[in-house]
Amino acid sequence: MRIATWNVNSLKARMPRVVDWVTRFNPSVLCIQETKMASDAFPHSDFEELGYESVHNGEGRWNGVAILSKVGLDDVSHGFNDGKPDDPDARIIWATCNGVRIASAYIPNGREVGHDHYHYKLEWLSRLRSHLELNNDPSENLAVLGDFNVAPEDRDVWDIKSFNGATHVSKPERDAFYEILDWGLVDSLRYQCPGEAGVYTFWDYRQGSFYKKMGMRIDFILPTVPMNEAMEIIVVDRNARKGEKPSDHAPVVADFSFS
Repeated sequence: MRIATWNVNSLKARMPRVVDWVTRFNPSVLCIQETKMASDAFPHSDFEELGYESVHNGEGRWNGVAILSKVGLDDVSHGFNDGKPDDPDARIIWATCNGVRIASAYIPNGREVGHDHYHYKLEWLSRLRSHLELNNDPSENLAVLGDFNVAPEDRDVWDIKSFNGATHVSKPERDAFYEILDWGLVDSLRYQCPGEAGVYTFWDYRQGSFYKKMGMRIDFILPTVPMNEAMEIIVVDRNARKGEKPSDHAPVVADFSFS
């Protein structure tokens, strides 16, 4: 089973690239973030022609998350089931695909440390942890995929000195990320490449960041421990960041030994 995650930074703008990538990589499940589409504008029929069922949680100009699946799409839900008011943003969608509980998540950016959006980000991450505690079990096959807007280690950014006082690397954000892992999830890429630095998933459009290797690792596939034990390989497709009109994120792709 091949699962992947990709922040496409506007599906409308990136649709030809997404179709080409899906055709070549043929994932069983693809989680998409930052579609920037209303739900009624999502191109379900286009993906159906490629063999995918699809679900989408969107709001228009901002945010938006989707799951595409060739292996079933059941028990779909949006947001958090934690007893609190609904999140006003379209940032997470859940579905069961071939017996695996999948979440496509787009964590808030935070803007700057101390900003209201930063506190919203920390609360959002806490709610994700609470949702998992209340609704799931670490022994099941489950994976949270998406753009977390957190670089958990200094080696996950191109130059930690350039991020002094910035979001994405602050201790509260990193602590919140590890709280989610502590529930029973695995940073699968770091698990496979424990000693490797310079593996990034995002490069800003400005200043030639991609070609200068000024990146960040902020996109993740986070499976439970039992699911991670079935992982065969995980890669970042840097080639998808090249060429005409790329997203500023690259897809992360993992293969698991169960069909």
